[in-house]
Amino acid sequence: VKDLDFGHGALVIRNAKGGKDRIVTLPGELNVPLERHLANRRTIFERDLLDGVAAVYLPYALARKYPGAAIAWGWQYVFPSFRISRDPRSGSVRRHHMDESGVQRAIRTAAREAGIEKPASCHTLRHTFATHLL
Repeated sequence: VKDLDFGHGALVIRNAKGGKDRIVTLPGELNVPLERHLANRRTIFERDLLDGVAAVYLPYALARKYPGAAIAWGWQYVFPSFRISRDPRSGSVRRHHMDESGVQRAIRTAAREAGIEKPASCHTLRHTFATHLL
């Protein structure tokens, strides 16, 4: 959540290609839908907090440096999983982020429903966006 900057119209992409963080533009048209989504997400987070399953996975160094960060709103996933599951790394029960295969499937379905016959993927959208910026 903390990587969305509505004020500057920016989104931070963590650990991108080459292990670098990148900043990309966040179109103003997305502000209202994303804020609405985050309000809904906040309700789920607060319920998860009460149920003791709100913590997100943080790399060891971050978890040590910021002990309360795992249950802080800013560190939560913008697109969390619909299900709560056991984290295989720690054994903790928590809500992970949405699986990328679900996102890929949604994009393929949307493209097919829009009558787009060429293959479409997240990678296609990435390149389309980059071309648009040029």
